[in-house]
Amino acid sequence: MKNPDRNIVARLEDLPNIGKSLAGRLHLVGINKPSDLIGENAVVLYKNLCVLTQERQDPCVLDTFISVIHFMEGGDPLPWWAFTAERKKKNVT
Repeated sequence: MKNPDRNIVARLEDLPNIGKSLAGRLHLVGINKPSDLIGENAVVLYKNLCVLTQERQDPCVLDTFISVIHFMEGGDPLPWWAFTAERKKKNVT
């Protein structure tokens, strides 16, 4: 897994757990650069993505959104599955 320095990540693809596909999904919900994630609500982003794509996204997408917000707000870079329990507590999906 990538272990970037949050102070110098310029592209969404530079974030842990984010590849081209998930970067595209983040762009759809208005996240264009890593710093845009600070203060965002992962559940709101996920629900907006589901509405925009007109389909229920895989729950791991929400886990990944939680992970990158966590990272950009000062947390350690962790694999997306480290946030599955947190997502399940939110009772989303």
